[in-house]
Amino acid sequence: MSSTTATGTASVNRLPVQNGGEDFLCLFIEPYCDVFWLKPGDEFTVVPGDDVPDPQFTVMVVKHRLVVWIFEGGDPAKVVVDYTVIDGSGKRLTEGYQWPDGRSPY
Repeated sequence: MSSTTATGTASVNRLPVQNGGEDFLCLFIEPYCDVFWLKPGDEFTVVPGDDVPDPQFTVMVVKHRLVVWIFEGGDPAKVVVDYTVIDGSGKRLTEGYQWPDGRSPY
């Protein structure tokens, strides 16, 4: 029996992200530059769509942000655009979540 998230995807197909810093951290999901802001102590999870076979994540750290790409089977030609970001309680988050006034993701 497999465990599931709020969206029904098996737990192995998720990317948990934590902000262990003292400032906001921008979670930047490609290819559409969707942003979600983590306050210090926040934990979000990136969950690919249920129909994505073998999703694999690539994460790049850039000052004050994490840039995430999701690929089907690790193939860079097969970019996954169907995903959900949830918080620690399983609540689905919308793009731009907690965007601090005056901050840029760049």
